[in-house]
Amino acid sequence: MANQTSFVPVSADSHFPIQNLPFGIFSTPDNATKRVGVAIGDHIFDLAAAAHARLFVGTAVESHVSVFSEASLNGFMALGKPQWTATRNHVQHLLSSETATVRDDGNLRNQVLVSRSTAVMHLPATIGDYTDFYASREHATNVGTMFRGKDNALMPNWLHLPVGYHGRASSIVVSGTPIRRPLGQRLPAKGATQPVFGPSVRLDFELEMAFLVGTGNTLGEPVPIEKANDHIFGVVVMNDWSARDIQAWEYVPLGPFLGKNFGTTISPWVVTLDALEPFLVDGPAQDEPKPLPYLQDKAKGSYDINLRVEIKPAGKTEFATVCDSNLKHMYWTFKQQLTHHAINGCNMRAGDLCGSGTISGPTESSYGSLLELTWSGAKTVQVGGETRTFIQDGDEVRMTGWCSGHGYTIGFGDATGLVVPAPEWK
Repeated sequence: MANQTSFVPVSADSHFPIQNLPFGIFSTPDNATKRVGVAIGDHIFDLAAAAHARLFVGTAVESHVSVFSEASLNGFMALGKPQWTATRNHVQHLLSSETATVRDDGNLRNQVLVSRSTAVMHLPATIGDYTDFYASREHATNVGTMFRGKDNALMPNWLHLPVGYHGRASSIVVSGTPIRRPLGQRLPAKGATQPVFGPSVRLDFELEMAFLVGTGNTLGEPVPIEKANDHIFGVVVMNDWSARDIQAWEYVPLGPFLGKNFGTTISPWVVTLDALEPFLVDGPAQDEPKPLPYLQDKAKGSYDINLRVEIKPAGKTEFATVCDSNLKHMYWTFKQQLTHHAINGCNMRAGDLCGSGTISGPTESSYGSLLELTWSGAKTVQVGGETRTFIQDGDEVRMTGWCSGHGYTIGFGDATGLVVPAPEWK
């Protein structure tokens, strides 16, 4: 598998070799219909066109190929893990340099291969519900230290369960969508007691990853941790934009609201757990205390995924790196997050999105937010010859992730967003 190659040209630094094959929703200038595709190098393998060409005849998905013509991955994800794996394996076979079916048929290649440069990417799923966790111990410790002091950094429950809250699904957008600076209430200065109204002045990014639920569970029926991966379709990079000043004023007692629900950016390609399996690693030790039995996992549950945040300052042409982190630092795994989410019988559904929370590492350069990098604005970050405490209008934030294999890279593409000014309000 590691040495497998495709007849489709794939550069050495591509995020999308034949070992990856992430799923997404795309359209093209000559065909505005949204449909399912798989990324391979600089191309998209059009699954709707492949189904029309009868390339799935005789496979496990043959009777379900209509899902490839749908405008979201929900129908495909709802088929279940055996169908996801069978489809990916068959596409891998069709794209292999050893398989002549598409390789040696020029007309067929023209039908099923689309240049990624001409395609328009869309949200990969119809996201019914969105939950954001708070699963990085380093991040939770940093934020807790800032606001409660080192001795009270972690709340008493944090090491016992994956803390989370329900976010707003309607404002999740695909990479490349501009993000408008939010309006809201904030305190004008430290020690102030009366709020003012206006644009946020402490706009921040949050480096996260998120998983899409593939198959759900029946209301009232929990998901045991050993079955959790059967319900997780795949993973994207996510920027959960945050207005720190609005959030600070509003969040007591019920948690984040307007400081978080104005925009969340995700990358368009969903990388499957099958593709990520070679990069499974042990996560941070969970010994003191041990999780309760329903959260204990005998199998590896973390992934060695490099993560990077870059900012292109307003008026500049190049991005500058401000953070390098890794998913392996995350304390609570995706499996533990899903299992805890459903332990009370909450019914998860195909297309639900669960964010990891900000992923920070042990070093300052691996902190996954400007809140941490500037220690709540006490210092500045160098960004391409300029300095930042928080994001300015015209800044563009780009996040990406990748796994380094033996001779290949499993990547996620980018999650980018350009910040535009808040609306005029009198």
